[in-house]
Amino acid sequence: MIEMGRERFEELVSDALDSVPGELLDLVDNCVVLVEDEPPPDDPDLLGLYDGIALTERDSSYTMVAPDRIFLYRGPLTRMCGSEDELVDEVRITVVHEIAHHFGIDDDRLHDLGYA
Repeated sequence: MIEMGRERFEELVSDALDSVPGELLDLVDNCVVLVEDEPPPDDPDLLGLYDGIALTERDSSYTMVAPDRIFLYRGPLTRMCGSEDELVDEVRITVVHEIAHHFGIDDDRLHDLGYA
Protein backbone atom coordinates (compact mmCIF):
# COMPACT_ATOMS: atom_id res chain seq x y z
CA MET A 1 0.00 0.00 0.00
CA ILE A 2 1.21 3.50 -0.80
CA GLU A 3 0.04 6.68 0.90
CA MET A 4 -0.76 9.43 -1.58
CA GLY A 5 -2.90 12.53 -1.28
CA ARG A 6 -5.61 13.38 -3.75
CA GLU A 7 -3.69 16.24 -5.37
CA ARG A 8 -0.65 14.07 -6.20
CA PHE A 9 -2.93 11.25 -7.38
CA GLU A 10 -4.72 13.66 -9.73
CA GLU A 11 -1.30 14.61 -11.13
CA LEU A 12 -0.67 10.93 -11.90
CA VAL A 13 -4.01 10.74 -13.70
CA SER A 14 -3.16 13.88 -15.68
CA ASP A 15 0.24 12.43 -16.58
CA ALA A 16 -1.42 9.19 -17.68
CA LEU A 17 -3.80 11.14 -19.92
CA ASP A 18 -0.83 13.06 -21.35
CA SER A 19 0.80 9.74 -22.24
CA VAL A 20 -2.11 8.70 -24.47
CA PRO A 21 -1.33 9.49 -28.10
CA GLY A 22 -2.90 12.77 -29.18
CA GLU A 23 -4.50 11.14 -32.21
CA LEU A 24 -6.56 8.99 -29.84
CA LEU A 25 -7.39 11.75 -27.39
CA ASP A 26 -8.62 13.86 -30.29
CA LEU A 27 -11.24 11.17 -30.94
CA VAL A 28 -12.56 11.15 -27.37
CA ASP A 29 -15.92 12.88 -27.50
CA ASN A 30 -18.09 14.25 -24.70
CA CYS A 31 -16.22 12.47 -21.91
CA VAL A 32 -14.74 13.66 -18.61
CA VAL A 33 -12.23 11.96 -16.34
CA LEU A 34 -12.96 12.14 -12.61
CA VAL A 35 -11.08 11.01 -9.53
CA GLU A 36 -13.04 9.55 -6.64
CA ASP A 37 -11.57 8.34 -3.37
CA GLU A 38 -13.54 5.08 -3.28
CA PRO A 39 -15.66 3.01 -5.66
CA PRO A 40 -19.28 2.09 -4.99
CA PRO A 41 -19.66 -0.08 -1.85
CA ASP A 42 -20.87 -3.06 -3.90
CA ASP A 43 -17.51 -3.24 -5.77
CA PRO A 44 -14.79 -2.12 -3.29
CA ASP A 45 -11.87 -3.34 -5.41
CA LEU A 46 -12.90 -1.50 -8.58
CA LEU A 47 -9.98 0.54 -9.97
CA GLY A 48 -11.84 2.47 -12.65
CA LEU A 49 -15.17 2.70 -14.39
CA TYR A 50 -16.47 3.96 -17.71
CA ASP A 51 -20.03 5.25 -17.45
CA GLY A 52 -21.51 6.30 -20.75
CA ILE A 53 -22.38 5.39 -24.30
CA ALA A 54 -19.42 4.05 -26.25
CA LEU A 55 -18.59 5.79 -29.51
CA THR A 56 -19.44 2.58 -31.38
CA GLU A 57 -22.99 2.63 -29.95
CA ARG A 58 -23.84 6.25 -30.68
CA ASP A 59 -26.19 7.15 -33.48
CA SER A 60 -27.99 10.25 -34.73
CA SER A 61 -30.12 10.36 -31.57
CA TYR A 62 -27.00 11.04 -29.48
CA THR A 63 -27.53 14.75 -28.86
CA MET A 64 -27.75 16.98 -25.82
CA VAL A 65 -26.60 14.25 -23.43
CA ALA A 66 -24.51 14.61 -20.31
CA PRO A 67 -20.84 13.73 -20.79
CA ASP A 68 -19.67 10.17 -20.42
CA ARG A 69 -17.60 9.72 -17.28
CA ILE A 70 -14.41 7.86 -16.58
CA PHE A 71 -13.81 7.34 -12.88
CA LEU A 72 -10.45 6.50 -11.32
CA TYR A 73 -10.65 5.25 -7.74
CA ARG A 74 -7.72 6.41 -5.62
CA GLY A 75 -8.27 4.09 -2.67
CA PRO A 76 -8.09 0.70 -4.40
CA LEU A 77 -5.27 1.83 -6.68
CA THR A 78 -3.10 3.09 -3.82
CA ARG A 79 -3.87 0.01 -1.69
CA MET A 80 -2.78 -2.41 -4.39
CA CYS A 81 0.57 -0.74 -5.09
CA GLY A 82 3.78 -0.93 -3.08
CA SER A 83 5.60 1.99 -4.70
CA GLU A 84 4.88 5.19 -6.58
CA ASP A 85 6.38 3.69 -9.75
CA GLU A 86 3.97 0.78 -9.52
CA LEU A 87 1.09 3.20 -8.94
CA VAL A 88 2.09 5.28 -11.97
CA ASP A 89 1.90 2.12 -14.10
CA GLU A 90 -1.44 1.01 -12.65
CA VAL A 91 -3.00 4.45 -13.12
CA ARG A 92 -1.81 4.52 -16.74
CA ILE A 93 -3.18 1.04 -17.39
CA THR A 94 -6.52 1.95 -15.79
CA VAL A 95 -6.81 5.20 -17.76
CA VAL A 96 -6.11 3.38 -21.04
CA HIS A 97 -8.53 0.60 -20.07
CA GLU A 98 -11.39 3.02 -19.43
CA ILE A 99 -10.67 5.10 -22.54
CA ALA A 100 -10.79 1.86 -24.51
CA HIS A 101 -14.31 1.25 -23.20
CA HIS A 102 -15.23 4.73 -24.49
CA PHE A 103 -14.09 3.49 -27.91
CA GLY A 104 -16.24 0.36 -27.56
CA ILE A 105 -13.45 -2.11 -26.77
CA ASP A 106 -14.68 -4.78 -24.35
CA ASP A 107 -12.87 -6.49 -21.48
CA ASP A 108 -12.09 -9.64 -23.47
CA ARG A 109 -10.24 -7.65 -26.13
CA LEU A 110 -8.52 -5.54 -23.47
CA HIS A 111 -7.36 -8.74 -21.79
CA ASP A 112 -5.90 -9.91 -25.11
CA LEU A 113 -4.06 -6.58 -25.34
CA GLY A 114 -2.79 -6.79 -21.74
CA TYR A 115 -5.01 -4.06 -20.29
CA ALA A 116 -7.41 -6.15 -18.19
